[in-house]
Amino acid sequence: MLKQPAPFPSREDILAFIARESEASGAAPQKIEKREIARAFGIKGGEAKIKLKALLKELEIEGAVTRSRAGLAKKGELPPVLLCDILSRDRDGELLATPAEWDEDLGVAPKILIVLPRRSAKTRDHVPAPGIGDRALLKVAPHRETGGPAYVGRVIKLLSRAQKRVLGVFREDLRTRGGRILPVDKKQRDRELLVVEADRGEARDGDLVSVETLSRGRLGLPQARVRERLGSMNSEKAISLIAINTHGIPNLFRPETLEAAEQAKPARMQAEGFTREDWRSLPLVTIDPPDAKDHDDAVFAQPDDAPDNPEGFVVTVAIADVSYYVRPGAALDREALDRGNSVYFPDRVVPMLPERISNDLCSLRQGEDRPALACRMRIGKDGHKLDHTFHRVMMRSAAKLSYQQAQDAIDGRPDDATRPLLDSALKPLWRAYAAAKLSREKRSPLDLDLPERKILLKPDGTVDRIFVPPRLDAHKLIEEFMILANVAAAETLEAQKSHLIYRAHDEPSVEKLSALSEFLATIGIKLAKGQVMKPQQFNDILRKVRGTEHENVVNEIVLRTQAQAEYVAENYGHFGLHLRRYAHFTSPIRRYADLIVHRALVRALDLGPGGLPEMAREHLAEIAAKISASERRAMAAERETTDRLIATYLAEQIGATFTGRIGGVTRAGLFIKLDDTGADGFVPAATLGADYFGFEEAAHALVGSRSGETYQLGDAVEVKLVEAAPFAGALRFEMLSDGKGQKGRALSVKKSNPKRASAKNGAGARKSRRRT
Repeated sequence: MLKQPAPFPSREDILAFIARESEASGAAPQKIEKREIARAFGIKGGEAKIKLKALLKELEIEGAVTRSRAGLAKKGELPPVLLCDILSRDRDGELLATPAEWDEDLGVAPKILIVLPRRSAKTRDHVPAPGIGDRALLKVAPHRETGGPAYVGRVIKLLSRAQKRVLGVFREDLRTRGGRILPVDKKQRDRELLVVEADRGEARDGDLVSVETLSRGRLGLPQARVRERLGSMNSEKAISLIAINTHGIPNLFRPETLEAAEQAKPARMQAEGFTREDWRSLPLVTIDPPDAKDHDDAVFAQPDDAPDNPEGFVVTVAIADVSYYVRPGAALDREALDRGNSVYFPDRVVPMLPERISNDLCSLRQGEDRPALACRMRIGKDGHKLDHTFHRVMMRSAAKLSYQQAQDAIDGRPDDATRPLLDSALKPLWRAYAAAKLSREKRSPLDLDLPERKILLKPDGTVDRIFVPPRLDAHKLIEEFMILANVAAAETLEAQKSHLIYRAHDEPSVEKLSALSEFLATIGIKLAKGQVMKPQQFNDILRKVRGTEHENVVNEIVLRTQAQAEYVAENYGHFGLHLRRYAHFTSPIRRYADLIVHRALVRALDLGPGGLPEMAREHLAEIAAKISASERRAMAAERETTDRLIATYLAEQIGATFTGRIGGVTRAGLFIKLDDTGADGFVPAATLGADYFGFEEAAHALVGSRSGETYQLGDAVEVKLVEAAPFAGALRFEMLSDGKGQKGRALSVKKSNPKRASAKNGAGARKSRRRT
C-alpha cells in the first residue's frame, strides 16, 4: 500500500513550529529556515517545496515572520543568543537591555530584563557584575510574567565595561584659573562643562582630557572634574587619540604581551616534531600599498600542466603563519582577542599584535625566510576552481611591490624591481586573473561603485590633501585571489566537519526591499514587492541608471538596502559576494577571525602545532559576536577620525563655497557630501527658505509644501560653509542651490504612510562602505 504524503501545513502550523523551535533553542541556536520546516512537516518534491517557499515569503511580506541572521522567527521575536547593550533600570532597580543591533523598520527595540544568578562568596570577587553601559552576550527567553519586558536575559559573557567618563578639550579661564570642557562628541558639543581650579588637575589650555561630571552646577553649567590628561590637541596624533579613547580601543599592550612577543623565536623548517614544506624557491611576491608596514599575503601563478586542465592555472596564495607564534590561551592570544582587529588611522595604526610579531616575524619580507600557511588552487580557463590544497611551508618573498608598481610593469613601464619578474611572475598572475574574472562575472556579486577617500598628512600631522586613489587591476587581482582562498578555507573546514567562524552577509530585509521598490517606482523602474532578490538583480538596476542623473542616488540607496557583514559560527552565506560559504583566512596579522580559521585548518589537516583546541560551537559564537563588535567599533573610530581631520582642514575656510551632493535626507534637514574632499555636513531644513519642507520618505526628498521645490538624495548642489566644529567632526552648510521644481523632475510620490514614518530617517545617512 502506497504511503500517503503528509498533509501540507497551514500558516498556523508553520507559525507555531517557528515559535516552538525558537523557544526550545539553547545557547547554540539552530537556524530555522525552509529546509528545517520542510523536514519537520515531511515536505518533499519540487512542487511542494516551491509552495512552501511562496508561503514563507507571503508570511514575511505580511510581517507575521521576520528573517534575520538567526533565520526565521515570529514577528518581534528575538533569537536565543543575542548581543545586547545594558542601558537602564526599571522601577524596581533591575537592569534592562536592548539588542545591540536593531532594524527600526521593525518598530521599537524590545526590552530585556537582566536576570542575575545568585553570587556566592567564592565568585563575588572574581565574576564582574553587569552595569549600565555594558555590552553583553545574553541567553534570551520570553518573559512569562505579564506587565513587564517581553524578554528575560541571562548574561553569558560581558564583552566591554561601561565608559563612565566624558572626553573634551579643556579651555582655560585665566580669571578663575578653572575652565570649561568642550565635549568632542558631536551630540554633546553644545553642552559645555564647567571646571573649577581645584578640579582641573594638570590640564592645560587646549588639552584633550577625560572628565567625570559632578552633581552640582554653577552659572547654569554642569560641573566636571578632570580625571586624566590625554595630551595636547596641538600634537600631531590628537585627532586619532580622541577616537581611541572615545571608543575604548586598547592601544597599549600589556607587559606580559610585549614580553611574550620579544621572547618569540624565528620559526624553523623543523620544529616541535613536524617539518614544513620548503617553498623558498617559489617566486611568490607581495603586492601592497606603498606605505604598508606588514605584509601578510603573497601570490604566485603559473600555467597548469595537468592534462585535465588545458589552458588552466595553478594559483598560490601564501599567508603569514601567525598561528605558529600566537598559541591559544597564551598572553598574545588573550590580548589579540580583546582587540579583535587592527585599527587604521591616517596618522597611526593600532595593531592587533605587537610589532615584533606583525612587522617582523610574521611579515613576509623580501628575501627573508618566513613561515606561511599556503593555499594552492587549480582553476580552469573559465576561472572555475577545480580543486585546492593547503600546506604549511617556509617561503621567501621574491619581491615587495606596490599596487602601482605592479600595474605599471604590466602596462609597459617596468622598473628595476619588476623587470626581472615580469615574465616569470607578473604576467602569469594577470593571465590567471583574466580567467578568474570570467568566473566572477558569471557569479555576479554585488557591484557597487563606491570610491573611498584617502587622507595624506603633512609631517606635522595636519591634512596635506584628500583624494580618491585609482582602482587598479592590481587591486582587483589581489582581491579576487584572496576571495578564492577564503572560499577554499571554508570548503576545506566544512569537508573536515570542523567548527569555524564564517564571514557572513545576510540578504536585505523585506522592509528595506519594499522601501527600495517604492523609491525606484518614482524614477520609472519597476521592482515587484516580495520577490527574492539576488545580487545580479541589484546589478541590473545599477546598470539601468549608469550615466543618468539618478546614478548616485540609486547607488546610495542600494547600499543602504544591504545588511552589514559579520562573523558567525552558523553559516548563512555571503549575499554581497554571492557565495554559499566564505571565511576570512588571508589576514591573521590584523584580524582575529582569520587566526581562528588558520588554527582550524592546522588541526583539521594535522599540520603541526598551534591548532584550534576542542571548542564548542557556542564558544565560537561568543568569539564571533565579540570580534564583530570590535570591527564595528574600529569602523566607527576610523570614520569619526576622518570626519574630525577634514573638519579641522576646512575650519579655516568658513564662508567658502563648495559643490557636492545630497548624501542623506531626514525630516531635520539634508546631509551634504562635498565633491573634492568627501566631507559630510548638514543643512538644517529650517534654513532652506520661506517655504515649509516636508519629508517624502519613499522619494528620499524634502519637498516645499507650497512651491513643490524639491531636494532629493543624490542631487548635485552648491553650499556655503557657515560653521565647523573640528573636535566633533561636524560641519554646517547653507544651501545656495535652488531645489528642483516638481514639474521639472516628474516626482510622483505618494505621501508617507504615518505608520511607517520612523526614527530611522537619519540612521543610515552617513554609512561607510560595507566590508566584505
